[in-house]
Order: sequence, then structure tokens, then C-alpha cells
Amino acid sequence: MSNPHNILFLCNGNSARSILAEALATTLSHGRFIGYSAGAKPVGQIHPMALELIKTMGYPLQMLKSKSWDQFGREGAPRMDLIITLCDSATGEDCPYWPGHPSTAHWGFPDPTTVEGGDEAMMHAFKQVEMGLRNRIELLMDLPVTQLDRDELNERLQSIHHRIQFDQ
Repeated sequence: MSNPHNILFLCNGNSARSILAEALATTLSHGRFIGYSAGAKPVGQIHPMALELIKTMGYPLQMLKSKSWDQFGREGAPRMDLIITLCDSATGEDCPYWPGHPSTAHWGFPDPTTVEGGDEAMMHAFKQVEMGLRNRIELLMDLPVTQLDRDELNERLQSIHHRIQFDQ
């Protein structure tokens, strides 16, 4: 097997959507992709409902930490092949320099932590985000990533989001 592709999922708080994506990318791909997550303004803790869903995936919870995206722009950080923003506010932020000019896309999802109506409604929102991420990551795994140039890969990553968005 060739070297795994590193994917950084970005969201402002790095407590829910990006954390779910990190765990999904790593577990679903069986080593082909390694998911990472970070935020522009990390809240410093992972939402308990995200942890509950991730536990069912078998992803090691001790690997998860709410962290700043700055650490991935530093010398010695893992080199990212793909960067995917998951919240609309993260796409407008001034991102750090990413060594290697990774492919990028925006897969916007509403923040499940802001859903009102009690725990049941919030868990439903978390499950919707998890399913949306799962569907997109499964399509990503079908892409011939090493055979596409950066522009083609950017286009394909973005088309995955739009295709699923309109199919739902």
C-alpha cells in the first residue's frame, strides 16, 4: 500500500464537525487516509455527543483533542494532502500557510451544537452531520487521488459535496 493521504478538516471550534470527520476519514479508509482536525478558535473540549458517536466507530478517543489549526502550519507538522473546511465561518478566516499547497474544498454543514429543542433534537443533528460526512468521505475514498492534479482534485472534492447536497 502507498503512503496514506493526510486530510485536515477545519471548523471554527474544533469540537464537533471536524472531530467527527477526523475519526470517520481514518476509520472508514482503513489506513488509506489519515484524518486530522483543527479550528480557527478551538473551544478546547470535544462535545460529548461527538464523543458518543465516535466511540461507536472504534476510533481511539485519546487521539482526539480540540486544537488550533496553527499547529499544522508549523515546521515538523504532518504534511497535508487535502484540507476541507466544514463550517462557513472557517472558509472566510485567514488560514495559515499550508506547506505543499494541498488540495482544498468546502463541505459546509450546520453546527449541530447550536440546535435547540433538547438532547434528542441535538443528537439527531449530530447524526445528520455524521451521515453527511460519512457519505462524502466514502465518495472521496473512490477517487484516484494520486492520478489527479491539484485542480482536478479540488474540483472533484467540491463536486462530491454538491452531488450529495442535491441528492438529499
